[in-house]
Amino acid sequence: MDKLAMKIDLSVEGMTCAACTGRVERVLKAQVGVLDAVANLVTRRAEVTVSQAVDPAVLAAAVRKAGYAATPLAQAVVHDPAAEQRALWRDTGIAALLTLPVFVVEMGGHFIPGFHMVLHGLIAPQTMWLVEFVLVTLVLLGPGRRFFSKGLPALARGGPDMNSLVAVGSGAAWVYSSMVTFWPALIPQASRSVYFEAAAVIVTLILLGRSLEARARGRAGAAIARLVKLAPKTARKLVDGGMQEVEVASLLPGDQVQIRPGERIPADGLAVSGHSTVDESMLTGEPLGQEKLHGARLTGGTVNGTGALVMQITEVGAATVLARIIAMVEAAQGGKLPVQALVDRITLWFVPVVMVVAALTVLVWLIFGPGLAEALVAGVSVLIIACPCAMGLAVPVSILVGTGRAAELGILFRKGEALQRLETVQRVAFDKTGTLTLGRPVVQAVVGAAEVLEIAAAVEAASEHPLAAAVAAEAARLGLRVAAVTGFEAVPGQGARAMLEGVAVSVGSARMFPDLNMGLAAQAAAAQAKGQGVLFVGRDGTAIGMITVADPIKPSAQAAVAALQAAGVQVAMITGDAEATARAVAGVLGITEVHAGVLPAGKAAVIAGLGAGVAFVGDGINDAPALAAAEVGFAMGTGTDVAIEAGDVVLMTGDPLGVLRALELSRATMRNIRENLLWAFGYNAALIPVAAGVLVPFGGPQLSPMLAAGAMALSSVFVLFNALRLRRFKGARA
Repeated sequence: MDKLAMKIDLSVEGMTCAACTGRVERVLKAQVGVLDAVANLVTRRAEVTVSQAVDPAVLAAAVRKAGYAATPLAQAVVHDPAAEQRALWRDTGIAALLTLPVFVVEMGGHFIPGFHMVLHGLIAPQTMWLVEFVLVTLVLLGPGRRFFSKGLPALARGGPDMNSLVAVGSGAAWVYSSMVTFWPALIPQASRSVYFEAAAVIVTLILLGRSLEARARGRAGAAIARLVKLAPKTARKLVDGGMQEVEVASLLPGDQVQIRPGERIPADGLAVSGHSTVDESMLTGEPLGQEKLHGARLTGGTVNGTGALVMQITEVGAATVLARIIAMVEAAQGGKLPVQALVDRITLWFVPVVMVVAALTVLVWLIFGPGLAEALVAGVSVLIIACPCAMGLAVPVSILVGTGRAAELGILFRKGEALQRLETVQRVAFDKTGTLTLGRPVVQAVVGAAEVLEIAAAVEAASEHPLAAAVAAEAARLGLRVAAVTGFEAVPGQGARAMLEGVAVSVGSARMFPDLNMGLAAQAAAAQAKGQGVLFVGRDGTAIGMITVADPIKPSAQAAVAALQAAGVQVAMITGDAEATARAVAGVLGITEVHAGVLPAGKAAVIAGLGAGVAFVGDGINDAPALAAAEVGFAMGTGTDVAIEAGDVVLMTGDPLGVLRALELSRATMRNIRENLLWAFGYNAALIPVAAGVLVPFGGPQLSPMLAAGAMALSSVFVLFNALRLRRFKGARA
């Protein structure tokens, strides 16, 4: 995409099938300055990419002219799915009540022998037809009005959609039946039958299908709704030594807030006092509570445990982790996968072709069939059965559910197309530090007298050496008293020395101790062979012990590597570390392909050299080029913002097993999409000829308009509920 390109989001209401999304996209792409446009049937949004400053109101006006209610997203009234569902179910109920008497009158004879004979003895056929006319007209003008108000204008503009098919189909049945009722002389005697029940049942069944669709769509988007509900509305702000309950929206960076046990954290910040554990599972998928002490990072929306905390706000509003997660998931759910291009090409011409097929069907039946009534039934059945609702829903609803479930597991797809690309990944390359390891040095062993760690901690307290923090952390963990030193001196390339209670002490490499004893040297060599760092500790110039330090392998790293390999995925390591250290870690993890000593700029070149279908997992600024170069870039959510922005997928917990979960979810989602497309396309391909009556000359059945409407509604509902199965996805050790 052009660097100068900008995104404009529109809220678009009224799209009901794939033909609708195609029309919205074509209208938007025809506007000046528009590079691309993607309309999403499920999220009811259109994302427009523009190359210059374009007024969103102008784009919205163009879409409204095409027959759809559109507004710039920032100005859109918040959509209430529950209200939409209630309105649809209400209209479905009204249509069903009005349709039921008509259905019983016309179809009762098929279920109860002699029913029609008794009925006709009580009520004259003409009178029954008049009653049916009134009831069905009320159905079409009331609950069914939406099909005509949208479908007929779309047909007049030359862009017919699902509403056009329903309007023409039910309208044709009503017009024909009305002519039989009021002007029977215009219809041949053999064809004087009414099909009021077909017009009413078509509308009722399609409304029922839309009601079920709305319900399923609401369940499909539940992940976003749950994330939005995580943020509390109010917080207790500390003001002048007291507390004041305020709206979370009014909090500013620097404010201090009290959080009681069991409460949700209102925004992002740092703990300044108190001690507790925090449940971060809804954001990260990690079930265990995380301990929080002074200085620990707190994330808005997570749940405080049994302790009380006071936090200082650092980020609010759109800058919070929760807001960024919601934005990422919404962006992924609104994206269009490459496989959608096939659907778009087909549906571009699908509805016009169906209308031509329906017209030809009527013509053929008029020429070769028994009469006008049968020709009308066949044509209406073709119009109704061919509605491309399922085609339009097949891909976006699976993306919606799949990416929502991923977010619940702590996996954020920043780009929807990464779902499809990830399925083809055959090799995963990991960075080492911070990805397969914790990314911070930890003391592994202390060799020698108890005073070894005390001396090292005292000297390293004044040192800026990378391993100093590990020594200090270990001393703090054991509760050791760290004495103050005097005369501290750093010795470049060797270590540091100082005076501790009048005694000369030193900490450093073997170069600082030329008379190192053989036993200590052998132990040091064994530790270094494992990739560990060694700090020798001396008194009066003689080494009295050593401390081994290493960047520990993450607890799940070995299981993640083994599981990926078991799934047929090759695993490699790309790191800037020395060959010996990299090989030592790779050996423990079971990785045989190691690229060590690679400079940051060289990681992208290594990725390119590995061929197609390679994913890269990293966490640092130096990993950003490789993340961008890979087929799919996995960024550890525990890493830097630069790495996260460069990745296609973000693993919020930093757990390497998340790579396997994401891969499994990608494969499950793409399998789900293929099932939906196979059903949607296969269903139309199989049933359009049946509706047209090609089996009738061979003694086969012909679908009635009522059965066609039921089957069409069932098709969309099947696609939606098939996609909802992804909500039960568990994945590796989830």
